[in-house]
Order: sequence, then C-alpha cells, then structure tokens
Amino acid sequence: MTLITGLDHVQIEAPADCESAARQFFGELLGLPELQKPALLAVRGRAWFGLPDGRQLHIGVTPDFQPRQKGHPALRCTDLGRVMTQLEGHGVPYRTDDDAGVPRLYLRDPWGNRLEIVEGQHAAPPVRRERP
Repeated sequence: MTLITGLDHVQIEAPADCESAARQFFGELLGLPELQKPALLAVRGRAWFGLPDGRQLHIGVTPDFQPRQKGHPALRCTDLGRVMTQLEGHGVPYRTDDDAGVPRLYLRDPWGNRLEIVEGQHAAPPVRRERP
C-alpha cells in the first residue's frame, strides 16, 4: 500500500532579503505566478510560486545560508529549447545533458543553488525487490 499520494511543494533555501531576486528569477524569468501565502506566514516574508500542475515552489530564508551544490529540485517543461532561449536572453548560464534519458539542463538560482529543468518526464519504473 502506498502511503504517499504525491508531492505538494519543494522549498529552496535562500539568504535574507531574497524576495526581490526570487520574484525576478522565478516570476519574471521562468514565468511562475507568485502565490499569496497564508496570513500567519505572510508576515515572515519570503515568496511562494505556483507550478502549472498545482504543486508549489517555496523560497525560504535560512540563517547562515550556503547554496546547495548537489541536492536540487527538477522543474519540468515541454520545450527545453524555449527555456534555453529565455535563459540566454537574460545572460543566465546553464549546461545541458541527456544522461538520464531525457533532455535537461542545470543552472543556478540567484543565490547559487543548483536547479534542473527537464523536458518531458523521466520514465523510470519502480524497482521490484524480492522478499526473503
């Protein structure tokens, strides 16, 4: 029986006063709509963004922030070429590969965190383990 039914949101860590850069990068550059946070959380600042499938991307402040070099969210798109054109137009460096069986690229957010953007979706079937 599966206990987990899906993914609700991913939180990316950022330094204090990150809201303006978050809105510019995730809102303007990547085109994600900013979401209104619940009143009790809105007083803390930060920013939340919506993904087309209903999931959310939260930007949260971490004291003594250090960018994530390995762990990262992977965002999905339908046209990686269009994403690359948008990134190039804004001078955002990235690197591409298809090692995982899908076209994808890696980039850094305004604070140096690693991000991945995948065209389509991975087709990895579940691992079947035999019971002893």
